[in-house]
Amino acid sequence: MIILGVDPGTIFTGFGIIKHSKNNSTLVKHGLIKLPSKIMLSLKLEIIYDELDKIIKIYKPDEFAIETAFYGKNVQSAMKIGYARGVSMLAAVHNKIPTSEYSPREIKKSIVGTGAASKEQVSYMIKKMLDLKINKIKYDETDALAVALCHAFRMRTPVKRSNNWKDFIEKFPERVIN
Repeated sequence: MIILGVDPGTIFTGFGIIKHSKNNSTLVKHGLIKLPSKIMLSLKLEIIYDELDKIIKIYKPDEFAIETAFYGKNVQSAMKIGYARGVSMLAAVHNKIPTSEYSPREIKKSIVGTGAASKEQVSYMIKKMLDLKINKIKYDETDALAVALCHAFRMRTPVKRSNNWKDFIEKFPERVIN
């Protein structure tokens, strides 16, 4: 199964594509959709839609996963992220791809084991889990890959969630790094 994960933004929109089968996930592609800073928001949204549509047509993902909006102190920023999320999801829906949404805390917990993980911790774990030898990879890209992996993990163990380390380690021994 091929999963496209998206970390939406109006400066950079990160995307990550993984191939997932049983207990194994491998990297297919990751990248950034870089948006010009001096153009209108509506044109940025068009670029996000068009680029994701191209990516979908090339890689033909079976599933689409995206980070939910989080509410910060700046309402305008939250709204702009919401617009980017909307056009991202629209690209998936227009291509008949099932979509799923995950909160930032849920994504971090599925990758690092704690919902309060830093971007550095998420990036480190993504590099380890997907055996990436790349030093320079933007957080928007590792965040998008984290969304895709979170979706893969949730599909594998969809309902019961645990709040303690012992249960986490028993369920996901392959994610413990010695």
